[in-house]
Amino acid sequence: MNATDIPPQRTWSALWRPTATYYLLIIGIGMVAGIIGPALPFLAEQSNSTMSQIAILFAVRAMGNIIGSIVSGQLFDRFHGHRVLLGMITLAVISMVLLPASPLLWLMALTIFVLGFAEVSMNAGSNVMIMWWYRDQSGPMISGLHFCFGVGGMIVPLLVMLTISSAVSVIWAFWLVAIYLVLIGILLAPQGSPISPANDDHDYVEKVYDRWVFLGLVILFGLYVGMEITFVGWITTYGVLSGLSQADSAFLVSIFWFSLSVGRLLAIPILRRGHTTALIYSCLSLCAVVMLALYTNALPLTALAFITGLSMSAIFPTLFTLGNDLVSLNGRRTGLIFFGIGLGAMAAPTLAGSLIEKFGTKALPLWILLILAIMGIGLALIVLRQRRCSKFR
Repeated sequence: MNATDIPPQRTWSALWRPTATYYLLIIGIGMVAGIIGPALPFLAEQSNSTMSQIAILFAVRAMGNIIGSIVSGQLFDRFHGHRVLLGMITLAVISMVLLPASPLLWLMALTIFVLGFAEVSMNAGSNVMIMWWYRDQSGPMISGLHFCFGVGGMIVPLLVMLTISSAVSVIWAFWLVAIYLVLIGILLAPQGSPISPANDDHDYVEKVYDRWVFLGLVILFGLYVGMEITFVGWITTYGVLSGLSQADSAFLVSIFWFSLSVGRLLAIPILRRGHTTALIYSCLSLCAVVMLALYTNALPLTALAFITGLSMSAIFPTLFTLGNDLVSLNGRRTGLIFFGIGLGAMAAPTLAGSLIEKFGTKALPLWILLILAIMGIGLALIVLRQRRCSKFR
């Protein structure tokens, strides 16, 4: 993107600071999202709960995500975006301080509901802010944003392991993340917030809106995140049932997140050229090949986890770019997208568990293959419908 492509207030020299702040914030969001799993045994001990009882935290957090996605979308459209972000950062900091110190399971559940609400609101808000700053050139910046999310997801298990190995309470892992978020809030507070292009640009033309196209986008997002969470959530179990040790099987998740982050970084120059649909289909095709290899045991699981991460890496940020190309994304619509993401993240892994229990480990790659097929067909249908709507506008 050249400085001449956008008004002076949105040149690189003006945007580097808010962009860097959003990137740092999304690293924190990745840490918030990734800390519960590694810290689960500690939380169970802290609240004197069994592992089956403490698992309710995942469901409560998902409910916070779903409600937060709807509410925050409305807030970003109506109020100063950075003030909303600062409010959500404050909620997240309070929750991260209280959660590991809570002695009762119901209190943990209440706290993690608030944390889930704030987490998804910060995530949606960061995406909206980037799209409002960069407009039609936002694709590469969105990919960079989600690369940073993966970085946060990789950092936080190491932080938990460090506190354990140093004979320090895991509470400090939560509190260090809270301190990090406070510092990001201090960086964000004095900065001006972007304005929706619909209210700020006299030359702005609202893209043709078709509710079926938008519904298709929401479903695609839900399917993708459901597929991603399914793989991350079940590949460790798959590895154990396939004969790997518990440690080696758990390492498969780290390999996946590492390759996912690398892939999102590599996708940035591709997105600069605007080949969104072709990139998504390339990713879906590679992922399908990998799932076939997983089904036939054609490659070691470490290689399969790495290639799966690469194949999925560009789908999420590219879908955001495509969505903004097809339907002008405001706060409300972005919030609804994250609502679909929350539903997919709950439904797909749950169904996968039932299938694995009934049909064995081979059901995992077949389930993901089915999701890939639905995504491929759905993407073709919404692109065709949007072209038809534009033609007869």
